Amino acid sequence: MHASGSPGRRPRLTPPIADVRRAVRDALAGLDGAGLDGEGPDAAGEADADPRLGGLVLVGLSGGADSLALAAATAFEAPRAGIRAGAVIVDHGLQAGSADVAETAAAQATALDLDPVIVIRVEVAASDGGPEASARSARFAAFDRAMADAGAGHIVLAHTLDDQAETVLLGLARGSGPTSLRGMAPETGPYLRPLLGIRRATTRRFCADSGLVPWEDPHNTDPTFTRVRVRNTVLPVLEAELGPGVAEALARTAEQLREDSDALDDLALEWALELTSQDADGAVALDVRGLAADPPALRQRIIRLVVANEFGVSLERVHTLAVADLITDWHGQKALTLPGVRVVRQNGLLIFTPA
Repeated sequence: MHASGSPGRRPRLTPPIADVRRAVRDALAGLDGAGLDGEGPDAAGEADADPRLGGLVLVGLSGGADSLALAAATAFEAPRAGIRAGAVIVDHGLQAGSADVAETAAAQATALDLDPVIVIRVEVAASDGGPEASARSARFAAFDRAMADAGAGHIVLAHTLDDQAETVLLGLARGSGPTSLRGMAPETGPYLRPLLGIRRATTRRFCADSGLVPWEDPHNTDPTFTRVRVRNTVLPVLEAELGPGVAEALARTAEQLREDSDALDDLALEWALELTSQDADGAVALDVRGLAADPPALRQRIIRLVVANEFGVSLERVHTLAVADLITDWHGQKALTLPGVRVVRQNGLLIFTPA
């Protein structure tokens, strides 16, 4: 099948098509086809599959321009990298006709020769994080399920440079610190994001040049969503007032902060192993004197890292600073009871126990 869906017609290799394909090719180049899921097509019993192809990746496909361009590029590049490619479509059920949108996206994936094509309907529960966070949680749970069911090793996501810029700007506005400002990584566990260096306008041109018709999500123009206001109002104002290139600058900032953050995380982990002890009851202790000698950035990372790894709790900055005060401003304070963890200073140790 041809990407355009018209037999005998091949899409012109325009710069947008070449750019998106190249980004996907680079992302897939580091994957070992046979090691993506531990099974080749023959082991899965697919007698009609190309025996030269190894593991499986799934494209997260919504039907929008970004994910449709990604799906078409992956369908083209994956076989050339010795990798099988399928698609997973998540129907969030948040809009009238969402099942029809999912069905159309599935048909487009099939026309691109992606296989398997998996459609999952999810329930988006209300949460304190709002509808966007709830939908994201439901979507990633569906992705995990699809990978397990299909035996896939990776899911390829269609986040673009514009998405990265919006993420960094939102993190700045919320004062979220380096965790948010580092943006999205090109690879996070099984999730690949080949298009972080590609503008949204390029994916739209890719679809037009390939004869693909993307779905226009009405949520993308709904100003009740914060990200939509950033996309359609805040970033254009910044571009108009500061000059072009703001999105690219924000994406570069994320990349630089990610490098710095990764280095600090490695140092924090290495030093935390030296400072930490644990007893049979599950209490975790950190040496106060060792922490006091550290610069604040490293000390606070160690506190967050230990609490996250041992208790599964993500401390907010105000909580981390309260724990740090037990080290740098000690005057006999009582124990701190924080979300999910209790902290007390005793005998030169910070002792953490479940709250």
